[in-house]
Amino acid sequence: MADRYPVTWLMTDERLGDGLWRALRALPPGSGVVFRHHATPPAERRAIHRRVWRIARARRLILLVAGGGLAGDGVHKWGRGSGLRSWPAHSQAEAMAGQRAGADLLFVSPLFPTRSHPGAPSLGAARAARIGRGLGLPRIALGGMTAERFRRLRGRFDGWAAIDAWGGAPPRHPSEGLDLPC
Repeated sequence: MADRYPVTWLMTDERLGDGLWRALRALPPGSGVVFRHHATPPAERRAIHRRVWRIARARRLILLVAGGGLAGDGVHKWGRGSGLRSWPAHSQAEAMAGQRAGADLLFVSPLFPTRSHPGAPSLGAARAARIGRGLGLPRIALGGMTAERFRRLRGRFDGWAAIDAWGGAPPRHPSEGLDLPC
């Protein structure tokens, strides 16, 4: 997996604030970034994306863009673009939908409670590990993940992704508490 797809991923969103830049610096070279920032006004979103894209190129990071339409190495879920396609999978049905849509990898979530989906039930490691099994797609653990939690999963997933784990607890943002799309 590591030679074809990144093992470590950062999922961006507005809650990171200026912590986004620290998080990008904390990622090991060769990691992946899924640029989301869904709630950001379009002009500001494009400006943030340009800076993220420059950093990604300089640090050899793979950049996927949620919604497409911006430069990257691929897209997350729906969107125009070539290259890699990742897909969110909260259930086996969503994992199979991702496979039918041509996904190259799945983000299985939420394994643990997460601020991205406040109050939503988490899957737990055992149930999450069954999602996407047998589809032949790499599965990335997401939702309350840390490097230590990934190590404890003992090979049940091909990688892990997080928001908060890459920059410590980010400052509060007006979107805090919103159930942001994957």
